[in-house]
Amino acid sequence: MLAKDVMTTAILTVTPDTDVGEIARTLLDAHISAVPVIAQDGNLVGIVSEGDLLHRAEAETRRRPSWWLRLLATPEESSERYLREFGRRARDVMTRDVITVEPDTPLTEIAAMLEKFHIKRVPVMEHGKLVGIVSRANLLRGVATWQKPSDVRIEDSALRSLLLKALSEADLPMHLVNVTVTDGAVELWGVVDSELQIEAARAAAEATVGVLRLENHLVRKR
Repeated sequence: MLAKDVMTTAILTVTPDTDVGEIARTLLDAHISAVPVIAQDGNLVGIVSEGDLLHRAEAETRRRPSWWLRLLATPEESSERYLREFGRRARDVMTRDVITVEPDTPLTEIAAMLEKFHIKRVPVMEHGKLVGIVSRANLLRGVATWQKPSDVRIEDSALRSLLLKALSEADLPMHLVNVTVTDGAVELWGVVDSELQIEAARAAAEATVGVLRLENHLVRKR
């Protein structure tokens, strides 16, 4: 699946001059965790998330850096921190280096990005314009709505090849595992290292399109 298959297209946005109080109310009212910041020319210039509004003077949640951190901070860093804590516009608090994807970006890549960069969503850009957002919730919807096709029939030899690949990805000792397929019915035979590998083999067969029935005869080494 790709970003365009799950992305949200009804997007709430703000401008660089939107008041932070209005942004906070938007997040609360819409039950979302961030809003993109769009300039007059339609370009994405930043994003304001809950995290960007976490340490605010009016909420009495300002950071209190130690004296030696204040001593080491450059004037620019001090000004940036002040803007984030006291600034009243989106431009003052927004994250400017926004990680984005394209409509054809695979969900596997997006999931890796969210995990790597510790973020909850990525804007989807097409020809330089914002066309959607993929959030963690969107990925969960992809999981929730997926159903294994039950009416797909695959030739036994091709199905066996698919299953062998899936079992290899599950890191089973393939030199000790035998797979037979007859009219979509799969039998697994052999010896593996653990109960978890037996369960992984079951999961691989259950997730492989074309498998109609499974008999799992794998056993653990004694």
